[in-house]
Amino acid sequence: MVDRLAERDAERRAMARTRFWRGAAWAVGGAAVAVAVGWLAFFSPLLALDPARVTVSGEGTTIDVGEVRDEIVPERGVPLPRLDTVALRERVLGLSGVKDVRIMRDWPRGLTVELTSREPVVAVPDGGAYALLDEDAVRVGTVASPTDVPVVSAPLSDDARSRAALFAALDVMAALPPGLAGKVASVTADTQDDVRTRLDDGTAVVWGSGDRLELKARVVTTLRKAEPDARVIDVSSPDLPVTR
Repeated sequence: MVDRLAERDAERRAMARTRFWRGAAWAVGGAAVAVAVGWLAFFSPLLALDPARVTVSGEGTTIDVGEVRDEIVPERGVPLPRLDTVALRERVLGLSGVKDVRIMRDWPRGLTVELTSREPVVAVPDGGAYALLDEDAVRVGTVASPTDVPVVSAPLSDDARSRAALFAALDVMAALPPGLAGKVASVTADTQDDVRTRLDDGTAVVWGSGDRLELKARVVTTLRKAEPDARVIDVSSPDLPVTR
């Protein structure tokens, strides 16, 4: 009986040692795998950024793609998991013409860069040239003579009154349906409550302020069809429009 008890006790100790060493082996193996995966993800050249595999889209007419790529090139060789896309996005946002940007990792070694460009919607006289402004009144360029955007005769200065007039003109342009916006040849805005446009056929449209612009645009479109010979359409009070 004593011998059997001793044998069983020895067996239990042997099994405990086996379990211990087996657990230790699994722990060591797991740690080795974790180290290998960590090295692969954060240090291996297999996931290193290759600028040749960067895709850039959405540059529009105002963003220099070369400048965007120049911001990415210094990150060459950085494994994608370690790449600071937030800092990279901030640098790209600082480039001329960039309104917004989305940067996504394109595994295993690339990036997808989706840009939103600031496109000019109006030109404002500035000395002997014209400043091109986007819908947020941000200057995106300068030209000698604008050809693809209407000219806005509004003060180009930072005082509150001038900015209000300029933004009122931009609000009017943003509210126009494409068919009407494409016919605008020029815009004037002496104040924020006196915005006027002249269409390419010579028709003058008095918008007044930037209030109720969607309704005003619908009224203008309707009146142009109903009274094609009208030379002036006044929708400053859209409930009581006037034509002459």
